[in-house]
Amino acid sequence: MESIGNSNISPGPKAPKGAESVPRGVRGPDFDGAPLARMLIRTGRSASLATMEEDGTPFASLVATATDVDGAPLVLVSKLARHTQHLDAHRRASLLFSRPGKGDPLAHPRVTVVADATRIARESPDAARIRLRFLARHPKSELYVDFPDFAFFRLVPQRVAVNGGFARAWDGEGADVMT
Repeated sequence: MESIGNSNISPGPKAPKGAESVPRGVRGPDFDGAPLARMLIRTGRSASLATMEEDGTPFASLVATATDVDGAPLVLVSKLARHTQHLDAHRRASLLFSRPGKGDPLAHPRVTVVADATRIARESPDAARIRLRFLARHPKSELYVDFPDFAFFRLVPQRVAVNGGFARAWDGEGADVMT
């Protein structure tokens, strides 16, 4: 056993021959995180949105979410919000969806979605469908959805990282969570 400070850290069992490059718990045979990721994204009503400021500094905020027919997350944001300005400048963003519960918050499932964000033009053929889907999830947004400074963004997943609780991690491609 290796001693670090006053803590004892055990390296644990060795990986099977040939599996040294595969991190433990990631895409393991005992845990497929895709169904959990799809459920968290589809049932989530809000998420933490991480965008990038002009100087590259990360910026996190809370947004209301819905999903498009293929499972891509949708957000409705005001141009007054800093995250909207960031999305207009840099397409890359990530969303963190989580399922809260009692006790240790880190024991509950969550998924990080790394995505490319696309602003949906009001005259786009997709705009009416996206508006209806968002309003079905968030009916009270009817009060401001048509304000001229509000816009929808569709976030197309590129990669996902699922934490299903202790020792249940899985990394996947965006296509793994789309329908």
